[in-house]
Amino acid sequence: MRFPTFLHLLLATQMGYLFLETLSVQEEEVSALKAFVGAISEDPLAKLSDWSTGTDPCGWYGIKCSDSKNHVISLNFANSSLKGFLAPELGSLNSLQELILNNNLFYGAIPKQIGMLKNLRVLDLSVNRLLGPIPSEIGDLSNITTLNLHFNGLTGAIPIELGNLVNLAALYLDRNKLSGPIPGSKSSNSSTVHGMLIYESNTTGICQLTKLKVADFSYNFLLGKVPTCLEYLPRTSFQGNCFQDKDSIYHRSSQQCISAKNQETAEETYELSSVKINHQNLKEPVWLLILEVFTGAAFVIFFITCIVRAAKRCKSKSKSNVVIPWKRTPTIKDHKISIDDGLLKTMLRFSRQELEVACEDFSNIIGSSPDSKVYKGTLKDGPEIAVISLAVSVSHWPICLELCFQKEVANLSRLNHENTSKLLGYCKENEPFLRMLVFEYASNGTLYEHLHYGDTGHLSWLRRLKIAIGVARGLRYLHTEVQPPFTISELNSNAVYLTEDFSPKLVDFERWTTIVSKSDNGLSYLSNGGLNNGFLENSEARKMYVQGNTYDLGVLLLELISGRPPHCKERGCIVNWAMEYLQHPDKLSMLVDPELKNVKPGDLSVLCSVISLCIDPEPSKRPSMQILCAMLEDGIDISVGAVLSESSLAWAELALSV
Repeated sequence: MRFPTFLHLLLATQMGYLFLETLSVQEEEVSALKAFVGAISEDPLAKLSDWSTGTDPCGWYGIKCSDSKNHVISLNFANSSLKGFLAPELGSLNSLQELILNNNLFYGAIPKQIGMLKNLRVLDLSVNRLLGPIPSEIGDLSNITTLNLHFNGLTGAIPIELGNLVNLAALYLDRNKLSGPIPGSKSSNSSTVHGMLIYESNTTGICQLTKLKVADFSYNFLLGKVPTCLEYLPRTSFQGNCFQDKDSIYHRSSQQCISAKNQETAEETYELSSVKINHQNLKEPVWLLILEVFTGAAFVIFFITCIVRAAKRCKSKSKSNVVIPWKRTPTIKDHKISIDDGLLKTMLRFSRQELEVACEDFSNIIGSSPDSKVYKGTLKDGPEIAVISLAVSVSHWPICLELCFQKEVANLSRLNHENTSKLLGYCKENEPFLRMLVFEYASNGTLYEHLHYGDTGHLSWLRRLKIAIGVARGLRYLHTEVQPPFTISELNSNAVYLTEDFSPKLVDFERWTTIVSKSDNGLSYLSNGGLNNGFLENSEARKMYVQGNTYDLGVLLLELISGRPPHCKERGCIVNWAMEYLQHPDKLSMLVDPELKNVKPGDLSVLCSVISLCIDPEPSKRPSMQILCAMLEDGIDISVGAVLSESSLAWAELALSV
């Protein structure tokens, strides 16, 4: 069920006025743009923000118009993290030449109305979550030169109508769930007419694409044989399928091919029915839309009135002689009671004596920084714990830090995910002064220790894949499912602890260094909303920290597959070293730790694609963790059947990994 938010109401009010006022672009195209934005449910990067403020659609982000400014010729929202479905009304953009929506979270079916875009030259819907079959109407795009549907969940057969795309030069259908044969054949027949021998050429399907230079059909569930007319393409363009060709490389196992065929119908029916329901829910009656607009307008007027009254009241107070309590930096000695014990009333509170016994008189130190120490211990009832003790004296503990401590404990207590470390409780005493946090401890050490100090033989390729996916899932939870978002202050292999079965747990023992540093400007920090935003002060800061975590994930994945440290004197930065190989797909194997065995090229290709997106020099182009995690989950198969079909040693490796 969809509930209209205030943002949607305000956007609808403003956009309705602006669209009526715009005369330069054709009315039909304006309606199509309205439908496009109406089908989007999430815009985390605010790419559509100027659509509600500008008066000319040709000046909005993502839109390019013709020279005469009366037609939209390009709609480009690549790497924008938009979430929603593709509105069928896009087919009304009759002059559109480019539709580029790659690296987003669009779901549902590809509308058949896209086949009405007769002027379209580039259609890029890659790296989304699109489902269902490829519409046969795509074959009506007679001017198209590039068709990219890479990395979705498309099912069914490849339409034979694609053979009508006579101008097509690049076709990317890889990493979907397409089945059946590649439609295309080329043959010649001879016949005798009036004593003369006549040859007739019979070409069908893909074989009719005489201008096709690049094509990729890899990692689907395609059957039969590769058409002879496509033999000029690299063999890797067909790998990871169910072909019967002896010359094909990297076949899927027969078990995968059979199970995929059985599951395809059920999954497609369920997903498409869900999308259809959501689509129908978006169609509201006119009276309800009018009610929403008037409600939104009334709310805006009420909101502005409250702001004006509040401003007047604050102005009058500022003129009076009121002592500002934050003028001086008081300490705990000045306030014998806690700021707000209610924040922590649901949390387990440990005594110093309990933790002292558990940590053997605080002798087992497993980490330290100028502002904190980390101890390892074992509670009476058995579980192992990690205790962070803040190395701050009472004289350097202002009220703002006490507020920060309590707010952080409350926020951390909300985190609950299998790939993040769980906060068990805290310790808070004033005599002697103590502030401690108690986390569950993953007893198998850090990923850094296993990669660079321990026996790397324990980290098989399968285990490294599971660790990569686990870390991505943990970050997706912290960035998108927790509000406000959480970020890891120092995301590296030292921040990834491993359990006995090598499942990763994200920890952030360096977080307190960041918090303590804020105490140097406690008043400014508090006034900027630090306490209300989980230590991410505003939307811009949140975006910056999230993008920083994304980059760190790329470095971590490089470290995981290569076994090299992020920085070393002899080799320099791992990113600079890897860039040469990431830019050349045929050299990706040079990135792999030479001690690793049973490395699947397909898995390596997926990891390197994710790494390349993570370390993009332009932070705004780095996709969200929803997209990156989906790429790993959909592109890498770590199921039991997939593992056992790859190698005769897989049984032993699987036994070690569980």
